[in-house]
Amino acid sequence: MADDAELGPGGFERAMALLCERDGCREIRVVGGANDLGADVLAVTPEGLRLVLQCKQYGEDHKVGSQDLQRFGGTCFAIHGADIAAVVTTSTFTEPAVEYAEQSGIRCLDHDMLCAWEAGTGPAPWQAGG
Repeated sequence: MADDAELGPGGFERAMALLCERDGCREIRVVGGANDLGADVLAVTPEGLRLVLQCKQYGEDHKVGSQDLQRFGGTCFAIHGADIAAVVTTSTFTEPAVEYAEQSGIRCLDHDMLCAWEAGTGPAPWQAGG
């Protein structure tokens, strides 16, 4: 897989969709853009659950913050009907963002977890530990 930091935002979203496809998801749609209401990739997991991903392609010095998670949290379940909601980033998350995600049931995949998913050595966002 190409270096995620080198892909444009649309390319990063498509790369995440391809990973979902590789790992057995179906009905995958890349929906990111100006009016995406926080969702970048929608899919159905191998277990039949609705997955909503938000992709944050940030440099390592730009952490995903609590505001990012709160905006996503406001739409991922109520608007997009997620069974599993996850934010995937090329960076890391601030502590307040992680705390909000834990309280809201949103899964967070930072750079290291993303690399493990890509390599097939770590769980996908919808799997246990994801």
